Amino acid sequence: MTVVQTSSEQNGDVSDESPQEQLPAGAQVLVRDEVWLVKSSVRTADDGARVEVVGVSDFVRDQEAVFFTRLDTIELIDPRDTRLIADDSPNYRRSRLFLEAVLRRTALPQSERRLALADSFLLDPLPYQRRPAELALSGANLRPRLLIADVVGLGKTLEIGLTLAELIRRGRGERILVVTPQHVLEQFQHELWTRFAIPLVRLDSVGIERVQREIPAGRNPFTFFKRVIVSIDTLKNTDQYRHHLEQIRWDAVVIDESHNLINRGSLRNQLAQTLAPRTDALILASATPHNGDAKSFAELIGLLDPAAIRDPENYRAGDIEHLFIRRTKVSTEVREQMKGQWADRDESRSVHCPAGPAEEKIFEELAAVWLPHDGTASVSSVPLFPYTLLKSFLSSHAAFKATVAARTRTLGKKDDSPATAAELTALSRLAELAATMTEADSAKFRALVEQLKAIRVGPSSDTRVVVFSERVQTLEWLSGVLPAALGFRGRAAENCVRVMHGGLSDEQQMAVVEEFGLAGAPVRILLTGDVASEGVNLHRQCHQLVHYDVPWSLIRIEQRNGRIDRYGQAHKPQFHALILTSSVDGAKDDTLVAERLLKREEQAHTSLGTAEAVTGLYRAEAEEKSLIQDLLRGRTVDESLNARRSGADADAAGMDDFLADFFGEVGEQPASSGADDAPDTSAPEAPEAYAGGTGAGGSVLPRLFDSTAHFLDEALREVFPDARERLDLDRDDQSGLLSFRPPADLLHRLKALPVDYLREQGLRERLLVTFNRRLAQHSLQRAREADSTSSWPEISLLTDLHPVVEWLTDKVLVRLGRQEAPMITAGVAEPTFLVQGVYSNSLGRPTVVKWMGVTRSGTVDADMVSLLRRSGVGPTMANKLRYRDPAPLKAAIPEVLAAAESFMERHRDAWDMPLRESIAQYKRRLGEWEQPTLSGGHTKKRLTELADDLLTTGQSPMLRVLAVLLPDPDAPPAAPASLSAAPAAL
Repeated sequence: MTVVQTSSEQNGDVSDESPQEQLPAGAQVLVRDEVWLVKSSVRTADDGARVEVVGVSDFVRDQEAVFFTRLDTIELIDPRDTRLIADDSPNYRRSRLFLEAVLRRTALPQSERRLALADSFLLDPLPYQRRPAELALSGANLRPRLLIADVVGLGKTLEIGLTLAELIRRGRGERILVVTPQHVLEQFQHELWTRFAIPLVRLDSVGIERVQREIPAGRNPFTFFKRVIVSIDTLKNTDQYRHHLEQIRWDAVVIDESHNLINRGSLRNQLAQTLAPRTDALILASATPHNGDAKSFAELIGLLDPAAIRDPENYRAGDIEHLFIRRTKVSTEVREQMKGQWADRDESRSVHCPAGPAEEKIFEELAAVWLPHDGTASVSSVPLFPYTLLKSFLSSHAAFKATVAARTRTLGKKDDSPATAAELTALSRLAELAATMTEADSAKFRALVEQLKAIRVGPSSDTRVVVFSERVQTLEWLSGVLPAALGFRGRAAENCVRVMHGGLSDEQQMAVVEEFGLAGAPVRILLTGDVASEGVNLHRQCHQLVHYDVPWSLIRIEQRNGRIDRYGQAHKPQFHALILTSSVDGAKDDTLVAERLLKREEQAHTSLGTAEAVTGLYRAEAEEKSLIQDLLRGRTVDESLNARRSGADADAAGMDDFLADFFGEVGEQPASSGADDAPDTSAPEAPEAYAGGTGAGGSVLPRLFDSTAHFLDEALREVFPDARERLDLDRDDQSGLLSFRPPADLLHRLKALPVDYLREQGLRERLLVTFNRRLAQHSLQRAREADSTSSWPEISLLTDLHPVVEWLTDKVLVRLGRQEAPMITAGVAEPTFLVQGVYSNSLGRPTVVKWMGVTRSGTVDADMVSLLRRSGVGPTMANKLRYRDPAPLKAAIPEVLAAAESFMERHRDAWDMPLRESIAQYKRRLGEWEQPTLSGGHTKKRLTELADDLLTTGQSPMLRVLAVLLPDPDAPPAAPASLSAAPAAL
């Protein structure tokens, strides 16, 4: 039987069938005859609430554990049994720290819509990057679910990190799963730790294997760590992982590059369908989130909210504006806020490369036999293959040879028909023409060498360049011949070039990306395929990009350019494209397609901020296929693009062109939202369901200390008065750097940090941390400079979420014994009890949090923090060590709790109204659906139950006596406080 006792339950029995499971973070519970501090409480399907705790009593002190309310007897200690104790610490330090720790450990209620932590991270103050978090928390959606579709380079990872941080502060981010493409795993992990102090354990193939060696056989690896990042390729290909995922629920799931989820029946889609109903918050991210088909896009939105779109083939922007945000670099709010922080890109420059004699012979053969311009039929029996052949030749002779050989092998397995024989003969002719070609015959190669020398890529320069090619054979050939042509010799020739393509493992891809981002690494040239065109940051040490061959897709060109043209780029991005030209009559050289696409992408970027809507196809593969089909019909590139965008083509008649305008509008916001005619899309004002004052500077968070730095400083003095000897603590007051040896219980928390980071920086032996943002930023920059061998910074920024801050907060909380509340002499006229009151929903999440001051006469001050400030509770107050008999105060506790509960019950309906209204609105919309089963396997009944679960339960509030303020007999009477019976807004 689960026993959770509150003040209202002492007069009745606790039901076995309906146990009270309100276990807010910071509360003390009794389990197995030991006292524990609740860190989080989340409801499970079968075992009641999953309660994470840390030990308080001596035998289990600082030990972490997990209990389930239907498997263990968990007793929430009766607040009437609170013992009032004297505090003999200087300036009542122990009491002030305890009150601050309770404030910090109490989750913000779901009614708090404002951002609480946005100013505390290693970020530039860009309001546009905060808007996704504001939208996720706005209450417009039943749950925090959102598609972030900002175009390439705007900082979607930072927007995700900020959203996750706010969820964590609300107790809705304990268990996090991040799913990304394999080549950006470490990059994503790096950003969330260095910017937000959110550690994610990387469970790539190597990571999962390591974890499985450490845990019992058969144990679910995703329960071993609570915040995990894993590649979508790892998850989608293994039934075992899918089985594990089906057995676990998450607080938040992030899926990056989510456009890959659209194809129904694919392994990625099946993975998304598995995860979506098993998480509270769901954040999808993609710069190209749909494929031009309204129904497919509706399916993606259905993962977020199955009830958002009633007709998947006919819906409006207003139907999903609560789920979707999209901006481009030319969006007003982005353009105005990014001034001086993102260098404008230079124009794309075409470098014409006149074909040499050997190349012209192949152009002649292609024009005469494979792609004739005089109306005669191609020798190929497959209409699209001649263009595959042409594109491989426009890439390199190495890629051309491979394409010819592969086609020859394919035809050799077929019947010996005249058509097959003719094509084989033609292929044999091409093979002969290409057989002896080397780099000396390549006009593009000569131009590449000249171009790289012109931008000073060489042995005596630090200049770096990214060279893109669609063909692996081209990349590998270039890696073998390019270093020597640029003057690199010996080991320098081996180290100056790195190749990255889809054939590499996730570990190999991540290693290449990290090395290219380190200024001290010898690599100067990154030869990469389009595996690096999505999500990879290549701009840290590079602003030069060369298209060795140009993809026949505007989207792919834009994605490539976005690797160096992105937020944080300090230099003007430079783009060059090698354009192979021919003088052969009818030759289809790079001026036919590649050069025109480059110009159209540049025009679209300048005018629209993105090129994806130009064709209305929204997928690189679809763009290329459509273009080749139009070329076969005799259309030019411009005719093809214009026809597709206007819907004039018969094949495009069914295209969902409304999505182009639709995407251009959703998420837009004027730069000056204060203008009279500007729509207000900001988060609504927080209802008064969270009262207790605000922190210094008008912060959303109620705080007694004016900063986390001051809290940590006093916490160290209280918990480790001998810190210099015990922790080997070294403090640089001028720079704000703290250096110390982590004790065992902190080391346990650091296990969640990246293994490479722990090892490279020696964090198990010594931690370097700071509240100084400039110092942390400098450390992050220095990690990429010439003398660095790792991108992980030596010094980490202490945010509210940092393991060190959380560790010390918990250490402070357990300084007081079981059910103890300190007595503090302060500037009050009569004894005033500080009481915490919490209403929760059936999921165990707080819906109303009140911090009150209650007198014995029953007067309630609804703003505890303000009361403390008015009464002089702070670092300069004196502790005169005058102890008072607690017996009369102890006797008054039941009456005080009754007054607090009565106060909360009187105003509960008013506090609950905004929450009830948003849930009622959702249920009305849900009731309009006729089909019982919605996308993702959701049912109307289940979604209705979920909505009801978010409402405040009918149970009495959880009450807790935190401390009591006593009048100072030597001080003049304090000015009467403005004690209110209700919040001002009510």
